[in-house]
Amino acid sequence: MARLPRLTIAGYPHHVILRGNNRQPIFRDTADYRRLLGSLRNFSVEYKVAVHAYVLMTNHAHLLLTPETNEGLPGMMQALGRSYVRYFNDRHERSGTLWEGRYRSGLIEAERYLLACMVYMDLNPVRAGMVAAPADYPWSSHAHYIGLSQDPLVTPHPLYWEMGNTPFAREAAYASLVGVGQTSAQHETLTRAAHSGWALGTDHFVVDLQKRTARRLTPGQAGRPLGISKQVPDVENGDFKTSSQ
Repeated sequence: MARLPRLTIAGYPHHVILRGNNRQPIFRDTADYRRLLGSLRNFSVEYKVAVHAYVLMTNHAHLLLTPETNEGLPGMMQALGRSYVRYFNDRHERSGTLWEGRYRSGLIEAERYLLACMVYMDLNPVRAGMVAAPADYPWSSHAHYIGLSQDPLVTPHPLYWEMGNTPFAREAAYASLVGVGQTSAQHETLTRAAHSGWALGTDHFVVDLQKRTARRLTPGQAGRPLGISKQVPDVENGDFKTSSQ
């Protein structure tokens, strides 16, 4: 059976996973992490792709991206992959492939899953036992969102701006959201969606999205997504109210 083309639609966030071949490290030291982030920033500008969030692990990377065009995301990922492999092989005196095949990508419904996907990324180093708290890990966008640093690579999604009327309120609200954490079911939902390449969202979202592409969006009839508690910012006191979705 022919492989479906990768799902990429302009204006929607995509959760992208890039893995090392046979789970081998794709970063060996600080210079490698910095090189990939620098290249990602350059290519994101060139291909007009907004980088909302990221985490670079030892043998893989997660990116949350919104392209301005249908060609932007695949073009950027191809350029990034080729550029980094050339750098990595030259610097570490190796040859051959670095990546585990094609990058994985899943389109997500922003209102339902974008903030959850950001939390998923921030908690990755904690789940892996690398650090005790997301703020302790230097190779993610978490520090930018809680006000510990300013990362020129990051373009916050409008949903982040809605979390508070001031920078402090937004940072506190997002830190609280990460502090709530995620269930294993929520984590599995986001992981499975990115690896499968299907669209992740409500039935209504998938039906509306199907009007924008000829590519099939689900393996079968669209199912009801697993519930993720939505953390709604209370703009008066910077706190959260939780509503079940």
